[in-house]
Amino acid sequence: GKEYDGIGEPGVIFSPDSRRVAYSAGRGDKMFVVVDGEEGKEYDGIGEPGVIFSPDSHRVAYLAKRGDKMFVVVDGVEGKEYDGIGEPGVIFSPDSRRVAYWAMRGDKWFIVVDGEEGKEYDGFGDLIFSPDSRRVAYSTGRGDKMFVVIDGEEGKEYDEIMEGSPIFSADSRRVAYSAKRGGKWFVVVDGEEGKEYDGIGAGSLIFSPDSRRVMYSAGRGNKRFVVVDGEESKGYDGIGAGSLIFSPDSRRVAYSAKRGDKWVVVVDGVEGKEYDGIGAGSLIFSPDSRRVAYSAKRGGKWVVVVDGVEGKEYGVVLTGSNLVFDSPTHLHTLAGRGNEVFLLEIDIVEK
Repeated sequence: GKEYDGIGEPGVIFSPDSRRVAYSAGRGDKMFVVVDGEEGKEYDGIGEPGVIFSPDSHRVAYLAKRGDKMFVVVDGVEGKEYDGIGEPGVIFSPDSRRVAYWAMRGDKWFIVVDGEEGKEYDGFGDLIFSPDSRRVAYSTGRGDKMFVVIDGEEGKEYDEIMEGSPIFSADSRRVAYSAKRGGKWFVVVDGEEGKEYDGIGAGSLIFSPDSRRVMYSAGRGNKRFVVVDGEESKGYDGIGAGSLIFSPDSRRVAYSAKRGDKWVVVVDGVEGKEYDGIGAGSLIFSPDSRRVAYSAKRGGKWVVVVDGVEGKEYGVVLTGSNLVFDSPTHLHTLAGRGNEVFLLEIDIVEK
């Protein structure tokens, strides 16, 4: 590409469809964005996280600086200038038609959605669109209290709203988040507070694919358990981070749990074999919801377990290369033995 005095962080960005390329660059004391080889307007700076493509890859947004003011540029059009733009910067709606971000004027924060400013608050938190792109929810604060705002309506005030909250259900009709009052945490679903706990697992709160069910991990004292539709599981010494999953048909649940120094996978309340470890992010249901697979470690060896049946041992089942069901009876991952890394394909034989 063309030579510049510098390339901005985080470097080159590809669009979701892999067809477009963008980055920020500098010439002298000015910075600008280069999209598909075309230079944009020069500014005093380009803000983090750099260039953002819309989900459909057609649109481009970024933060720009002129003097001591910040503003958002979407498809080459500059927005209003503000004293600051909050993290994570610009977000597009899932359908790529809408744009939202946090902005600051003086010491007050507010959201800007499609160019329209919202109500002012003392702080800012997570900001999300619903899956259907029609609704907006965010956490914010006034004084020493925090609350969630859904479609412009403020919820009840709490001492804290957990990072990663709120979340929408897949059908966009329901909203849930984790909140704290005093020293206790609880989950709020559609405005209804759940049972209080000493803690709620960060990032564990999820809706089922059909949007009817809710699951999360929680703790009381030194025990951890999973709460599904308000019902607590057996207590364990730990629950695997990010391991909670619903089956595609929403009827089944699975997660990894720790007892002492051993780990088990729990499917529909039934514990599997004990292992020294369960592969992070490996737990998965088959597309037809009938089967459960995961990688597990015993000693220095790894195995893939399907419906409780262990496969061959390998030196490693690569972290970050999760199990993938290609069909209800075939799955694959990457594995290693010695110095070799290879595609491991597993065919399930019906009994």
